[in-house]
Amino acid sequence: MSARRTFSRLVMRSFLFLTALLLAPAAFAAKPNVLLIVADDLGYNDVGFQGSKEIPTPHLDKLAVQSLHCTNGYVSHPFCSPTRAGIMTGRYQQRFGHENNPAWLPEDTVAGLPLTETTYPQLMQQAGYTTGAVGKWHLGAHPQFHPNKRGFDEYFGALGGGHQYFPGDKGGAEYTIPLNRDGKDEPQTKYLTDQFGDEAAAFVGRHAGEAKPWMLYLAFNAPHTPLQAPQAWLDKFSQIADKSRQAYVAMVGSMDEAIGGVLAKLDETKQRENTLIFFVSDNGGPNLQAKNGSNFTNNAPLRGAKGDVYEGGVRVPFLVSWPGKIKPGVYEQPVIALDFLPTSLAVADVAARMPKNLDGVDLLPFLTGEKTGAPHGTLFWRSGGPGGNNAVRRGDMKLVRLGKAEPELYDLAADIGETKNLATEKPEIVKELVSAITEWEKGTIAPIFQSPKQAPKKKKVK
Repeated sequence: MSARRTFSRLVMRSFLFLTALLLAPAAFAAKPNVLLIVADDLGYNDVGFQGSKEIPTPHLDKLAVQSLHCTNGYVSHPFCSPTRAGIMTGRYQQRFGHENNPAWLPEDTVAGLPLTETTYPQLMQQAGYTTGAVGKWHLGAHPQFHPNKRGFDEYFGALGGGHQYFPGDKGGAEYTIPLNRDGKDEPQTKYLTDQFGDEAAAFVGRHAGEAKPWMLYLAFNAPHTPLQAPQAWLDKFSQIADKSRQAYVAMVGSMDEAIGGVLAKLDETKQRENTLIFFVSDNGGPNLQAKNGSNFTNNAPLRGAKGDVYEGGVRVPFLVSWPGKIKPGVYEQPVIALDFLPTSLAVADVAARMPKNLDGVDLLPFLTGEKTGAPHGTLFWRSGGPGGNNAVRRGDMKLVRLGKAEPELYDLAADIGETKNLATEKPEIVKELVSAITEWEKGTIAPIFQSPKQAPKKKKVK
């Protein structure tokens, strides 16, 4: 081989190497950002795009127009922390014993998302993403469970299961702890929903234009109790006579505006087209009655509420948006929040890093129409551990078994409100779905910690 040819090849290899280096950041940035927005205790019919005529949610409604609206969208549990554990792992939380809410006990090394579980942000970090979390954590009070130790590069929020909304308000210990930024206490400076929205928008702006894509988990504690809203928002709904409902509606409106600020920052920084957005509630609206006997959330037309394995507990407002890839519209096949993790890894183009033990699936080929049919053959729910309340959905048929009571069977296509029990008419389907629960439960364990018990009411001293 001539010296000239050898030299030419060396030059060509050097050129290709340098070209690869130069192009790498651009290719890296082509991966979409991921924004996951979670509301807390939002009623199924308490946003405009779900049909509410009482609560204007213009920013969420606009997002819905830009999204696939998943009308059979679920979470994996009917209350707070277990749902979040499912989202953070892409697995049914019953598989690792996180079936209850952890008590606020900073000394407890068990009550929290088990350290044996690989988390959503850890996997996104491995995929080359900057990861951030803003808002409610509720996955363990001990320092080992802190978001920064579970895969988030940046965190700002309230580490417990809830918080007072105004600075200086009094309440239980968990609800008045200082806010936390990357492991250090930080004071609350404004209405909490506004502060979380501002922090999320700042994260979006701070990381605009960087070579690395980002993932942001924005977990509002609104409209979870306590029912506290700014006076300006209360005034907007002064026509609502029920003061509990008025405050709740105002809280939803405030959250919608905060979400609007984050979406505006995406538009301003020209990141919207290449950002995959999920919006979901952590469970259905709670059945908490006001003093006048009315319930201030609205899960119509569903049966049940937060805590129930009926649809009202687990079927939630559910949006998926990615303007550069997913065509807006309506998607009617059952999907679940466990799908967020594998879908995000797939769009990050790191299929090789996909854990083999996930219960969620990559939704992208289904949402784009590349694949037809249902992403899931069967979906499961359980509350209260083995022997507690179970539900299973296969196709349009859903079986509900409350403890030792006889199973109930509903056809959700014809009866979304679960009003007509078909168990006696279709015993073969009941048998099939009971067997499915039995088989599924073989892969679960009993809860490894219990939900905190309510303190007994103090007797009045005469």
